[in-house]
Order: sequence, then C-alpha cells, then structure tokens
Amino acid sequence: MTFSIAIVGRPNVGKSTLFNRLVGKKLALVDDQPGVTRDLREGEGRLGDLRFTVIDTAGLEEATDESLQGRMRRLTERAVDMADICLFMIDARAGVTPLDEMFAEILRKRAKNVFLAANKSEGHAGEAGYLESFSLGLGEPVRLSAEHGEGMHDLYLALMPLADEYAERAAAEAPEIEADVGDEDEDAVPVPTAAKPLQIAVVGRPNAGKSTLINKILGEDRLLTGPEAGITRDSISVRTEWDGTPVRIFDTAGMRKRAKVQEKLEKLSVSDGLRAVKFAEVVVVLLDAAIPFEQQDLRIADLAEREGRAVVVAVNKWDIEEEKNDKAKALRESFERLLPQLRGAPLIMVSAKTGKNLDKLHDAILKAYDVWNRRVPTAQLNRWLIGMLEQHPPPAPNGKRIKLRYMTQAKTRPPGFVVMCSHPDKLPEAYSRYLVNGLRADFDMPGTPIRLTMRGNSDKNPFKGRRKTNAGALTKHLGKGHKK
Repeated sequence: MTFSIAIVGRPNVGKSTLFNRLVGKKLALVDDQPGVTRDLREGEGRLGDLRFTVIDTAGLEEATDESLQGRMRRLTERAVDMADICLFMIDARAGVTPLDEMFAEILRKRAKNVFLAANKSEGHAGEAGYLESFSLGLGEPVRLSAEHGEGMHDLYLALMPLADEYAERAAAEAPEIEADVGDEDEDAVPVPTAAKPLQIAVVGRPNAGKSTLINKILGEDRLLTGPEAGITRDSISVRTEWDGTPVRIFDTAGMRKRAKVQEKLEKLSVSDGLRAVKFAEVVVVLLDAAIPFEQQDLRIADLAEREGRAVVVAVNKWDIEEEKNDKAKALRESFERLLPQLRGAPLIMVSAKTGKNLDKLHDAILKAYDVWNRRVPTAQLNRWLIGMLEQHPPPAPNGKRIKLRYMTQAKTRPPGFVVMCSHPDKLPEAYSRYLVNGLRADFDMPGTPIRLTMRGNSDKNPFKGRRKTNAGALTKHLGKGHKK
C-alpha cells in the first residue's frame, strides 16, 4: 500500500458503490435509502497498476452535536485527517447543493489533497451537474459512474501523479528485511503474523456492546457507538496488535430473531455478519450480563459451532453487576446446560466500558485458537481408542457387535477424526457423543467443535459378486468345444 484515499460526500451520492468497485468485492452495503453507511470501512483498492487503501465513510451531515448524525460526522472528519487523498463525491444528477458547497469549503481547509468526483454522470442527465461542479473551486472534476464503471481511467490519470510521489517516499522510508527461510513443522499451530493475522469475529444481539469492546481493544474510538440499538450495519474489520498478537477483528451487526427482521437493510446487515462468522477463525459471542442466554444468544453460539469456528463466550457489562459471585456461578451452570455442544468453552466476564478482564479474553482466544489447530498423533489416538472400547464397548445390534478397528485425525480447524468400523450406519449417535466427549477430556480440547466420521472398512472379499474374468470364460468355452 502506497497511499490512502477517503471517499466523502453527502448521503446517497454513491460512495459505497465506488468503494466496492475499487476493492473489487461487494464489501460495503448498498441500498437506495440514504445513510446506510455509518462506520469507516477500509479495503485494499486497485485501479490499474495503482495499489492503495480506500476508506468508505458515512454521509456528511450538518449535525455537530452528540446525536447519531453528529457522531457519524466526527468519524468521517477523522478519516479526512487520516487519509492522504480525499475524494469528494457529488451527485451530478442532483447538481451542487448548499451542503456540497459547505463541505467543499471545509475540505479545502482540512484535507491534504482533495479530488472532486461527479458521480452518476452517465448520459445527459448528469451533464448540467458536472458543469456546475466547477464552481466548487476544487479543480476539474472527474466524471464518474460508480455503478457502471465509467470514468475509472480518468480517475486513474488524476491519482497517478500523487501515487508516484507517495510510492517514492514509501520506498525511501521502507526498512530492509532479511528473509528467514527455515523448515516449518506442518503439525505446529500457525502463529499469527502481520501478513496473516488472527481472524476474530465479535457477534451477539443488538446493544450487547460489540463496538465498544473493539474500541477498547484498539485503544481509540474507531467504531461508532452509542446508546441506540442497532448502530452497526456493516461488518467492519479492523487490524491491530492486541497484547503482542496481530489480529483482524470483525465488528458485526446485532442479530435479532428472524421473525423480527423485516427491513431489507437489516437482512443485508445480518447476512453480512453471518459471512464474517464464516471467514473468522475465532468467534466471540458477546452476551449482555443483564439478559444473558436468551434464545437468540443460543442460536448465535450454535451457528458458530456448526460453522466449525473456535468459540469464546464473553459476558459484557460486568462492571454494573452487583452480585458477581452468585451471577458467575449461575451463568456457568446455564452455559453447561444450554450449550452442551460447546462444553468446556471459555466463559469470560468482561466490561467493554472499563476494559476489565480484556487480558483474560485475549488469553482465552489464543487458547481456543490453539485447540482449534491441534493435531493428535495416530498412534496415540489408537491407544486411546482401545481404552475407550474396553471401558464401554460398542453395541451389538442383532447379536453382532460393531467393531471399531482404526482411528486417525483427518484435519484440523476444527479437529476432524475418522474411525474405520464395521456397520457405521448402525452405530448409535450416543456412542459417537461418548467418543467426542472422551476426546475433549483426554486430549484437552474444550469448547472447540469436533467432527467425528464413522467409515466402513473394506475387509470383505474384493472378488465377491464380480463377474468371471475373460480367462475363466475362455477356459469354460474351450472345455465345451473339446467335449464335442
């Protein structure tokens, strides 16, 4: 990355559409109604041979108070101060509005480099607005259609001179790095690095404190927060180093019951959050201490387990809880009873507001990640299997006992095991659970999803049921002819 670009402008001028086109993916939510984007979203942009960081921002509003619009505006102003280049977008079909003129004046004084883009300029409808945009005094506007991809070459030509300048500066300041070439142990747990950070998704019901928790981890107000429920709409990912561990944390929209999700925008937000869960390595299910383990919390935790992610359960707002010891005991009992599929998973009491126990949450995430990547040697597994069979033999349907002959670990992330046995279709689910619980206890794999597959072995006669070979048929034919 050589430089960064912040896309700013009024609501509904097409900022998120251009962001998606520059990153080459539909990362940002796009809808006809204004004000969809609320947080700052970063992505790796590409335009021809230019590589840069592109930042999608909330629509600029006149509000400057503590309202939601006022807090959104402050986040956008922060992106303007942070970025190397500010791309100011207007709607060419709507023309230059008084709000555009006011923000152009602010950007002229505040931003390092400002480029003007007249979006929605395709056809004759945007001609008048494009010509009118010259009056903003920000130089010649770039004529764009973010939706149809028109004007991308003109944007490239406008950015190229500054891109070359930043590239030369970055090359001069870059330190020399010596390559460390060594043998890697395939069975070793991968260590998160700056290039491949640990992927963490924070999920939960609306107003559980997900954005506040991530801001406390970052040490800055990077994500939009407030007393209103459902502020976060996009799944925003941020990179940081948390207690020495490079991480990429996904903040997701609050997930309500499916029956309550009616609006199209909320459906998009929830599906975006579900996609973040699939891409994460560790999922932190954040509960509200006042109303923990509601039905929706259980569904969210079960979803993370079914997706095969390492799961850590955190109970937020612990600073305002009065009877901490009794409440903690009750929560652990409820957790074991309501989520048996995550038996042994970490349950951490935290306060996103004060930062209490964030160090314990960090350690629990690393341990869950370690278990998720764990591999057990085959010889050790088969010795363990013999002991489990002696302790509790498998059933004998129709008087014929099912034989479990061999076991191996087929994969990690999450741990997956294969058992070769006779009549796998007749082995009860209860016996599979017996083996899974034994794996958790004996190999110290609490909480992580474990996949156990029963597979039939091939100890039968391989020639049984086959047709006779050509040689046998020929011999029989010759024998018949000789008799004649």
